[in-house]
Amino acid sequence: MLVWVMAALGLVILLLAGDALVRGAVNMSLRLGIPALIVSLTIVAFGTSAPELLIAISALDDNAPGIALGNVIGSNTANVLMVLGVPALMATLATSGCDTKKNFIFMMIATVGFIALASLGVFTWVSGVILLAMLAVVLGDAFLMARKHRRENGASSEEDELEDLEGADPDMPWWRIIVFFVLGLVGLPLGADMLVDSAVEIARMFHVKETVIGLTLVAIGTSLPELATTVMAAIRRQADVALGNVIGSNMFNLLAIIGIASFISPIPVDPSVMRFDIWVMLGASLLLVPFVWLKQDINRVWGIILTALYAAYMAIVLI
Repeated sequence: MLVWVMAALGLVILLLAGDALVRGAVNMSLRLGIPALIVSLTIVAFGTSAPELLIAISALDDNAPGIALGNVIGSNTANVLMVLGVPALMATLATSGCDTKKNFIFMMIATVGFIALASLGVFTWVSGVILLAMLAVVLGDAFLMARKHRRENGASSEEDELEDLEGADPDMPWWRIIVFFVLGLVGLPLGADMLVDSAVEIARMFHVKETVIGLTLVAIGTSLPELATTVMAAIRRQADVALGNVIGSNMFNLLAIIGIASFISPIPVDPSVMRFDIWVMLGASLLLVPFVWLKQDINRVWGIILTALYAAYMAIVLI
């Protein structure tokens, strides 16, 4: 029982610390005069992936690479099937009006590239260079598109960028910024260590592979912020936020998390993951095609289908 409590506590600390780090970093950057555009494309994007990154680093330090890889693959599957499926049970996501084709193409290229590197059997620093180079291309394109949008919309665009930055407060006092920053920097490794240590212990208790715990318990936990964001987007009828959040999160998981972690230590690919889970991740990604290309809304029927598929996947993995 205690190990489950420690896992839950580690997850809560991890998520709260990640939010604190983003708030501190965002407002420190704004106070230092860094444009909101740059902040949103770099600090927020990397900051929201900080929990997954710290889990990967902690798992590698604890000699549990299966948790690091399982978390990324499991999170990407959960992001499509659970994070889009569950909110659609409550309200239709009007994705027919969203234009996310380019980002979807980037995500699929990242997914196929990730699978190709995984087929080599291990992610090395060379794999990391390739993944981070792909991430640089994605960020570069986003930066150019955002600059073009700013030129076309002028001062109103700058105001919108500032409003879109969650937790942004250009007038936040320095002491609060430092408190947020310190809480994030202390809490992230603490929460990651607690969660990973508990996950390893749970895997031993139930005699399952660490990869399975990464694919299920840890992946669902680290997908909770995306789920919360998507639920709010569904309630507010902001389908573009929901779909964009999933696509962006999946790209960062594949390119940034494994890209950075592979510099710390080689990440072996479990043969069972290569036989099944990685293809489930690809299949889940392809399920976005009707919403991105065929202009379909994610209605309750789709919500039932996506949620049922995720439940079936969980059952297969755990049985």
